[in-house]
Amino acid sequence: MSVKGADQHRQFAGSQPVTIAIVTVSDSRTPETDTNRHYIERRMAELGHIVAAYRLIRDEPDQVAAALDEMAALDDVRLILFNGGTGIAPRDTTYDVISRMLEKTLPGFGELFRYLSYQEVGAAAMLSRATAGVYKRTLVFSMPGSPNAVEVALEKLILPELNHLAWEVVRK
Repeated sequence: MSVKGADQHRQFAGSQPVTIAIVTVSDSRTPETDTNRHYIERRMAELGHIVAAYRLIRDEPDQVAAALDEMAALDDVRLILFNGGTGIAPRDTTYDVISRMLEKTLPGFGELFRYLSYQEVGAAAMLSRATAGVYKRTLVFSMPGSPNAVEVALEKLILPELNHLAWEVVRK
């Protein structure tokens, strides 16, 4: 069957549950105070998706790389959501590590995220190094750690295309 066009791809991909991993990058949050984790878990459950793993790590290059490898190695995980560490401060290394490890990039995610952010926060949106791509046949999205940024990325960009993205990554 030949499937062409985004609408046809979405239809073909269907609405199967997608298994997800969450990685929060923070030097100050705890599992109990990680509001992004709680928000993502609630939204995914509401939509019938499965959160299979969660890690809270410091913004250290070795921890970011290890978390990406660990989550991508989980059998059913099709999507890894990183939040935090995407700024330009010296401690913000998440983008640098992830961008080096991605095998394919989705530049449109970062571009659209910054565009949407610009509408809310103005020129400060340019400080975000949100990025996305594919690593070991697993989707990876890295977004800022503010709760509003996570909500914008999830609701406006990731969730509308989640099944389509997951289908694209696993199809041969």
